[in-house]
Amino acid sequence: MTPAVLAALAVVYLIWGSTYFGIKVAISTLPPLGMLALRFLVAGALLYGVLRLRGAAAPTPAQWGWSAVVGLLLLGGGTGLVTLAERQASSSVAAMLIAVSPLFSSLFGRLWGERTTPREWLGIGVGLAGIVLLNLGELRATPLAAALLVLAPLCWTFGSQWSRRMLLPSGLMGAAAEMVTGGLALALLSVVFREHWRTPSPESLWALLYLILAGSILAYSAYMYLVAHTSPALATSYAYVNPLVAVLLGVGFGGEHLGTLGWLALAVILAGVVLVIWPGGRGAGTSGGDAEGRAA
Repeated sequence: MTPAVLAALAVVYLIWGSTYFGIKVAISTLPPLGMLALRFLVAGALLYGVLRLRGAAAPTPAQWGWSAVVGLLLLGGGTGLVTLAERQASSSVAAMLIAVSPLFSSLFGRLWGERTTPREWLGIGVGLAGIVLLNLGELRATPLAAALLVLAPLCWTFGSQWSRRMLLPSGLMGAAAEMVTGGLALALLSVVFREHWRTPSPESLWALLYLILAGSILAYSAYMYLVAHTSPALATSYAYVNPLVAVLLGVGFGGEHLGTLGWLALAVILAGVVLVIWPGGRGAGTSGGDAEGRAA
């Protein structure tokens, strides 16, 4: 494994794992949908501008249209619902539930004729058992927040699977187009729901800047490098590392608590994900749409 690959893995593991806590800090004084709209519009515009200056072709009208569909599903439905849920749920619990995304990805793959192996079915079952454990002991969230945290990975994985059949811009241009269109959709939703803006705290502004530069540009670029230079299983291994990072940050710096049953649920969920995406399985997918969120 080359130093460049190791560096890219470290970036994806640590930064994407930290975005759950970053979102929690950002929305302490910023409206959730409006904050995400700013995050993705700024990040997408910066990335688009750099790529155009380097000679990348602009997306066609059809590619812009399909990018808007992916952006709405992944950034609006996936990341947006997680952000709304974190108003009434801890970042640790949010990350643990989002960890089941690769399991849902295997299920949605069947809609397009992909075969689910016996080991993947076992992984899905183990992961769902982990969710049951989480609900028994650690799901400290309102019913609405819990529902949003279940819907978020459904939107994310459905959009990720569907994006593999869409006419999208290649490479990072696809990420830029999805962030710009997704950001516009989130801005519209913020207006529709009449989100209230007030003077943000310095902590929220720093968190937003971190989400833009590190979470949406640096980590995405590192992920695309992994997609191009490593196996799908290694590139998508963030799925079972990010939740651990998020839980450690939430417990260590956010004052969140995770009991014995919670740590056991995390271990069971991650075991299920490993069964699904380890070499020999199909993996969680490597399309451009898979990257940004997962994470939040």
